[in-house]
Amino acid sequence: MYKELLWIFTQLPEDYIVLDTETTGLPDENGLPDIVTLGITVVRHREIAASIEFQIRPQKPISAEAQAIHGITNERAAEFEPFEPQWQQIAEYLKGQLIVIHNASFDWPILLDHVDRYGLKMPAVHGVFCSQKAAIPWAQTMNLPCSHRGPSLDMLTRALGVENLRVKKSGLHGAKIDSRQLAQVVVVMSRNENME
Repeated sequence: MYKELLWIFTQLPEDYIVLDTETTGLPDENGLPDIVTLGITVVRHREIAASIEFQIRPQKPISAEAQAIHGITNERAAEFEPFEPQWQQIAEYLKGQLIVIHNASFDWPILLDHVDRYGLKMPAVHGVFCSQKAAIPWAQTMNLPCSHRGPSLDMLTRALGVENLRVKKSGLHGAKIDSRQLAQVVVVMSRNENME
């Protein structure tokens, strides 16, 4: 129902990148949190092509709240590789692409902060699309619960009848699995199928 409210999703290109991060926590008086994992799912011809996760050693400690969400301990994260040597590979995925993020106002500034912090160069991207904001009109019309940011990924997953990949991880979030989860949801919305 109300498929016309998803028109913006039908305008997405056939090829794009879906990005998600897990972090040390939320922004606070000390600035933005650090990335602990960064997940990328590649969508080609409106089909999921591949997913990859980069494990990144944070400089800030992981808060108890964040650890409860993604399950990564400070001890485990200390074994990850630093951001800087992994950036070139991450940047190759992003170059020239439209980047789809659920809650882009959280993840994107944190990624830009890391690029700036290490004196690295962000490649030119086609743009950033916030699937959470874009889904608000449809979700509200469908009476789905929405925060001020929009419907959660879990809510859209259930409403669209998409397989919940987090079930295999006991509900824990993960950058790779969440980027793939979002890709599945966005592919369904962009095709505007199974929406009756």
